[in-house]
Amino acid sequence: MRFNNLEVRLAETEQDVDAAQELRYRIFYGEKGAIPRAEVELRKRDFDDFDRICDHLIVVDLERSNGAPKVVGTYRLLRRSVALEHSGFYTEQEFDVTNLLDHPGEIVELGRSCVDREYRTRAVMQLLWRGLAEYIYLHDIVLMFGCGSLPGTEPQALMPALSYLHHFHLAPQRLRPRALDEHYVDMKLLSRAELDREAALNALPPLIKGYLRVGGYVGDGAVVDHQFNTTDVCIIVKTDQVTEKYHRHYIRSGRPSTSP
Repeated sequence: MRFNNLEVRLAETEQDVDAAQELRYRIFYGEKGAIPRAEVELRKRDFDDFDRICDHLIVVDLERSNGAPKVVGTYRLLRRSVALEHSGFYTEQEFDVTNLLDHPGEIVELGRSCVDREYRTRAVMQLLWRGLAEYIYLHDIVLMFGCGSLPGTEPQALMPALSYLHHFHLAPQRLRPRALDEHYVDMKLLSRAELDREAALNALPPLIKGYLRVGGYVGDGAVVDHQFNTTDVCIIVKTDQVTEKYHRHYIRSGRPSTSP
């Protein structure tokens, strides 16, 4: 799918994945203060063992791709049917996702989402979401989940945002992941009466607010990730609202539209 000079697609080559990893390195380590492992610092790429089994959704600037893809946005996608054949999900390092694994139908883990600073526009985000919606549709995915990150490693500084998520967006028990005991941070840091609901919502990162707009939930407890300089919550989204919007706006004669 294309919009002007931008194209969204799955990575097809090692060069595509390398370009996505280079973008991730610039954003996570150069911009957001993550602490790189020695090999990550040496290669100037964000990578781990999950990359080889994941699908990589990328947005490419065709006008600036001169011999190599200019990746300006990316998502890393891991379906349960693939994860179970290997070493599970990345999210399982922080959260118990047993309830999600017990849910019928295909599920997908979302991770490593980022957009180049120069391209943080509505057009790029819409392309990423349209690509994600088509992926969900093609693989008949019923749930998507992953770690949603808030900046910083001091939960007390994030009290309004974490408390808001706990009070107003906690997942139903049958779907609810829980932070692993050794990492568990209580999100109920303020009571409902103490919360300025609008201010707390405004303090959330745009990506988390985007998930909430399509009916997203959070799990029980947060996790401080010192390497990535974040405090993570587990996000869960039932995909019916995503695919409904996709069908309504982008499906024409069984194929996605290339118009915005």
